[in-house]
Amino acid sequence: MSVQSEAAPPVTADTAQVQRLRPGAVGLLGVLFMVLANAAPITAMTGNLPIVVGYGNGTHGPASFLVATIVLTIFSVGYVAMAKHITATGAFYGFISHGLGQAVGMASGFLATMAYVVFEASLVGIFASFAKTTMVTVFHTGSISWIWYALIAVAVAAALGYFNVSISGKVLGVFLSIEVLLLLAMSFGVLFTGGGPDGLMAGSINPVGAFQAGPSSKDVTMVAGLGLFFAFWSWVGFETTAVYGEESKNPKKIVPRATLIAVIGLGVLYTFVSWMAVAYAGRTGAVDVSQKDAFSLFYAPTKDMLGGFFLDVYKVMTCTGSFACALAFHNAASRYLYAIGREGLSDGLGKTLGASHKKHGSPHVSSLVQSVITLAIVLLFFWLQKPTDSAPDVAYTQLYGLMAILGTMAILIVQSISSIAVVGYFHVRKMHPETARWYRTLLPPILGAAGMVYVVYLLFQNLKFAAGAASGSPVFKATPWIVIGFFVLGLAVAIGIRLANPAKYATIGRIVMEESHERSLEEAAVAPAGAIPAQPTGEATA
Repeated sequence: MSVQSEAAPPVTADTAQVQRLRPGAVGLLGVLFMVLANAAPITAMTGNLPIVVGYGNGTHGPASFLVATIVLTIFSVGYVAMAKHITATGAFYGFISHGLGQAVGMASGFLATMAYVVFEASLVGIFASFAKTTMVTVFHTGSISWIWYALIAVAVAAALGYFNVSISGKVLGVFLSIEVLLLLAMSFGVLFTGGGPDGLMAGSINPVGAFQAGPSSKDVTMVAGLGLFFAFWSWVGFETTAVYGEESKNPKKIVPRATLIAVIGLGVLYTFVSWMAVAYAGRTGAVDVSQKDAFSLFYAPTKDMLGGFFLDVYKVMTCTGSFACALAFHNAASRYLYAIGREGLSDGLGKTLGASHKKHGSPHVSSLVQSVITLAIVLLFFWLQKPTDSAPDVAYTQLYGLMAILGTMAILIVQSISSIAVVGYFHVRKMHPETARWYRTLLPPILGAAGMVYVVYLLFQNLKFAAGAASGSPVFKATPWIVIGFFVLGLAVAIGIRLANPAKYATIGRIVMEESHERSLEEAAVAPAGAIPAQPTGEATA
């Protein structure tokens, strides 16, 4: 392990002992399961596609997912180049610190941490909404308040977060496999039967359509940018591959592979599934059902192609899929909190947030803190946000919707900064010339940053529409200020540390696992967790 400082004369930090997570806890499939669960394919398709089709691009909705696949793949080229040289639990936090300096790294780390923290609460909200509906319609139970389902989700995520990360990977793998198989079975059923009333509608995936609005009516105004924004939203979480680098068996290979597989795999899945769902409903039907009975865009073809039993399974999987997503974000948020705490910025943080479990090698304290924060957010929405005629489902409209918008705004900004950091690391600071190429670490990051900035612009342009009935909430009005506030707070903390203790400032975002790329699978399986000696070396090869 090394602690890397800036290219100027290095400042040796006092990092004699640094806590670490259990090396070799997960392989490629484990990382993929957790990252793909972050994206929650069944939740993304069922919840987002009707908005894309009904209020954005109309029947060209699938084209938005195709364009998002292209842009995010370009972004990932520079991202994986960094991952090959920097194995850091903080991911964005570490990458940006190396590329743009510690102050911007700390500010981005605060912003990314806040995003993943609120994403868990958001997904707990949609889980509670799905669970309440499913229990009534599938299992015919009485109506129980959403808060009880939310509390169960928080408790189970907290328990799983305490143990070895491989346990979470196995749980997520089961849920993810079933939901993907269901989506594919429904989609291939539509494909093999020739589509709906208008055939397969190949024009739905024409990329040009991603930038065009569907036909507006007297009741609904279609917005082209809204479709692209919700398409990008469906990928949020794919970048957390790097978060698990320290715990993976061969991070220098696993993280880049998992990132590209996740981006491209999700892109192919989203584009194909959304295309088949639109084709089944037809040119007129797709827009009508998306506006009037959104979930039926998937419920109808699932029942028709697979039968009523599998429709019930589909509804259950919306619950398990949203919980899996909440758990994946819980793991990511815990590791960001852990990475910031482990830097040794204060003795208290190092012994609490920065501590790893001696047996399980998990960030158990950070996991507990994340659970407490999520519980507080959920309870505040339950106590303070009452149902209204226009937004009767607080768990879905308010908790899920508002926290998702807040987190998405923050993470897209961090992704943009991360792309710029790639250029800074390889071409301004001239690190690792053997990797630096214009077609890998210069042009793709610039294009990726431009794409991310455009998506952020779309979000601001359509912010009120995206919030829907929740747009009158004080949380919605405060969202941009919360994002700005966390970034400024991170800058202030970094500057304060630099003035008070330059040695500790040098460690911000600099803990990198150098030995991890050389670790054999056998060594990884038996390597202990806990504290290991750190070797402050200035700017070392990663």
